[in-house]
Amino acid sequence: MNRFKLSLLALIASLSVSTMGASIDHIQNYSAEYGANPAQQGAINVGSTVYFNPAGLMRLENGTYFVGGVQYAFGDQNMQQDGRDFSTNLSSPIPNFALYKKTDDGAYFWTVGGVGGGATLEYKDSIPLSVAGIDFNQFLSNTNIEGSNMYAQTTLGKAYNLTDKWSASVALRGVYGKRTLKAKSNVDTNINAGDLIGKPGLKLPLIKAGEASIDSERTAVGIGAQFGLNYAPNDRLNIGFRYDSKVKMKFKTKSDVNDNTYGNAISIPDIIEIPSIGLSDALLGLYPVYKDGQKIRRDLPALAALGVSYKVTDQWTTFIGGNYYFNESATMDRIGKTSTDYDNGWEISVGSEYWFTNQFAWLVGFNYADTGAPDKSFAATEYALDSTMVGTGVKYRPNETMEWTVAFNHYFYDTRTVENIKYEKEISSIGINFVKKF
Repeated sequence: MNRFKLSLLALIASLSVSTMGASIDHIQNYSAEYGANPAQQGAINVGSTVYFNPAGLMRLENGTYFVGGVQYAFGDQNMQQDGRDFSTNLSSPIPNFALYKKTDDGAYFWTVGGVGGGATLEYKDSIPLSVAGIDFNQFLSNTNIEGSNMYAQTTLGKAYNLTDKWSASVALRGVYGKRTLKAKSNVDTNINAGDLIGKPGLKLPLIKAGEASIDSERTAVGIGAQFGLNYAPNDRLNIGFRYDSKVKMKFKTKSDVNDNTYGNAISIPDIIEIPSIGLSDALLGLYPVYKDGQKIRRDLPALAALGVSYKVTDQWTTFIGGNYYFNESATMDRIGKTSTDYDNGWEISVGSEYWFTNQFAWLVGFNYADTGAPDKSFAATEYALDSTMVGTGVKYRPNETMEWTVAFNHYFYDTRTVENIKYEKEISSIGINFVKKF
């Protein structure tokens, strides 16, 4: 294959990966309390146990509980290539709600909130398009690329006692996923084949001057199961386990494309064989999950969570927990034999909660996450970097039936360079949670 065709295919692949991405989707920000102490897998409390350790609801007092809150994530994502920065700001609210009723016979619970994805990312000044030594941004202007990725969940289940020390939970979970791509760019002058192979006199218009835009949306629904166990051997030690099954998600794409940049088919035997293409073909790329009418699986992987909480004193509780993500067994945007092979991911957390008085407590926590994302998955609109998170917050109980939590955390992301592109992130979040017992 000649150098020109290699460069063109590389450009198309770069655009497609950079605009839609294939990073790992799970999040664990189910409640604001997680932001202050992410080791919630074995916790027994009124604000987060319903999300992270539902079998542990049987250790709470009888009553009906309402939980509501919101977290606000903010920061920036930055890529660097050949001395040029490509940046975007991140801004996203993450709401959460839960309702549960605990009796001697069992606990019924219902939760609503985010389970995957994140904020919309908009690159107003293009993305890295330097391929095979050629900067394709020199041919484009007013390039704006926006991508989003959001999964919402609702879980309905029941917890019940097995013995005086063991309890269990079962639940069904419904998930709605939505992934979008919007891209718009102008070609200021004809992109000729000769411009790319170093022969300016070869005036073969591969892509004509003009404008192309794409507005594409992928949506899917899926159902999964959740199972939990809790073991409380005494009043101080508690061990919680939760398994969320894989959720099969078959995304269907609806896409509107407007493009007046289509050039002429080029055929010079043994030199160039290129069909008629437009800029939108390059934007959609060789990995066409955003082409209209596509029906492609992108599952939400299964996860297993295990945690322990221990009351050192009546005022001080310590926590440790971990999550394991079964990414390898999930189907992720496979087209024919082409897919991204993910490694399984994992994370570990530690935390502490200390009550200074009956009304005020201080929370602090730490988390390290290894995403399992390979180089092939890195893209402009989403890339999963390994991270270290530190958080802190306070709890306030004005009376026996009400509790407030305010939290802040910051993520320190590893820097990673893939194919001469340096990927960086910096994200923080603040959150508030409210619990009312009836």
